[in-house]
Amino acid sequence: MSNEHTYTSSGQEGEPSKQESSKDSVVNKIQQLGQTNIPQLPQDSKIHCLTIVGQIEGHVQLPPQNKTTKYEHVIPQIVAIEQNPKIEGLLVILNTVGGDVEAGLAISEMLASLSKPTVSLVLGGGHSIGVPIAVSCDYSIIAESATMTIHPVRLTGLVIGVPQTFEYLDKMQERVINFVTKNSNITEEKFKELMLSKGNLTRDIGTNVVGADAVKYGLIDQTGGVGEAIRKLNELIEARNEGQEGQMLQ
Repeated sequence: MSNEHTYTSSGQEGEPSKQESSKDSVVNKIQQLGQTNIPQLPQDSKIHCLTIVGQIEGHVQLPPQNKTTKYEHVIPQIVAIEQNPKIEGLLVILNTVGGDVEAGLAISEMLASLSKPTVSLVLGGGHSIGVPIAVSCDYSIIAESATMTIHPVRLTGLVIGVPQTFEYLDKMQERVINFVTKNSNITEEKFKELMLSKGNLTRDIGTNVVGADAVKYGLIDQTGGVGEAIRKLNELIEARNEGQEGQMLQ
């Protein structure tokens, strides 16, 4: 009798454990993404989506309440994208306030050096060091309502007021300017003019550039959304594949 009772109770315990695991899965999805069903990319998808959101975290860890993109997470992803033969194109979606200059430049340089076609899409905002990331791709798109803040490089916290500090900041700023002008159609003169403009930002210098103006200045290639971004990326992938086929035939 005792054995039968033990067998029955253990069988009853097995069912709730499955239900609890499925409940936990649903709860986790709701907590992390705010929804129960998550649309998945098809198995044969050739496009990978990389998101740059919140504040770009560099060498200093930000408080837990900050929404961050950690560069130590992004860099291995970019390396894996380059190595994975199933991924033929990369879509980078930005909605960032900026952040660590060196971390942002590291991500930008890696994206610019990818051998696979890349398209960036700025939604909401691509501010500060988000600007180099946006222009690092082969083709850049910005939503008409999105903005990009262009301003000088600055340090937060204690700064030693000696000429070497300002020289270091100036050299870092030149790295940003050189990268942006090299990877977009904006001139160095225009970019510096926007960066050092007075009266556009409250208690600061710089310019807040809206979607259509970013295209007019040559910073971004066109205005649009997700549909245009994926369409352009597919065009670049097809052009690359045709080029590779032509080389093989030769």
